[in-house]
Amino acid sequence: MRKSGRIVAEVLDGLRKLIKPGISTLALDQWAEKKIRDRGAIPSFKGYNGFPSTLCTSIDSQVVHGIPSDRRLQEGEIISVDVGAVMGGWHGDAARTYAVGDVDNETRRLMDTTQASLEIGLAQAKIGNRLSDIGHAIQKYVEAAGFSVVRDFVGHGIGKNLHEDPQIPNFGEPHQGVLLKHGMIMAIEPMVNAGKFPVKILDDHWTVVTRDGKRSAHFENTIAILDSGMEVLTV
Repeated sequence: MRKSGRIVAEVLDGLRKLIKPGISTLALDQWAEKKIRDRGAIPSFKGYNGFPSTLCTSIDSQVVHGIPSDRRLQEGEIISVDVGAVMGGWHGDAARTYAVGDVDNETRRLMDTTQASLEIGLAQAKIGNRLSDIGHAIQKYVEAAGFSVVRDFVGHGIGKNLHEDPQIPNFGEPHQGVLLKHGMIMAIEPMVNAGKFPVKILDDHWTVVTRDGKRSAHFENTIAILDSGMEVLTV
């Protein structure tokens, strides 16, 4: 899983350099698929439950699961990119939100808060804590900043399957759920809305958007909980 996670990290780093006004999300998708296959891995998302692409590319009010297309990115937008790769039968999964050119201060604050909330959640991913300690820490931080945490989509276990138990909400009361133990591997992924938390799925049956039309940001890492401490696999 370190190998698959490293490939995911390399793809995201390359996409960060490519994302700029004028590039299409389809071009990003094609680049990412080639990169993954050139490294001897397979895209985790392409064909998963019928999903057509290597990347999920979600722009502005799109929360997750946006489908790449000929649509070109525009100055001032944000785009969350979610990518998975499977290497030797083991999956890695991560997401980042990028600015397209310059963005306004409130959008930057949304992005920074979401990224920081991931780090705060990961700090709770340690032996002896309970599963809900992760989501509780994320929710508390996000709501203190004046934003909201998506309820309908959550993090997940990961391994030989892209999505495994347990589900990992980014909200809830502390000290609930399974006890965290050595060897657990999971994908933690706060999705944070600038407005209220309700979302809906568009007619393509994939793209999730905020109901109030306000922007959303998304950050994710695959991690391992070990006796030596939490290890991020997608860096």
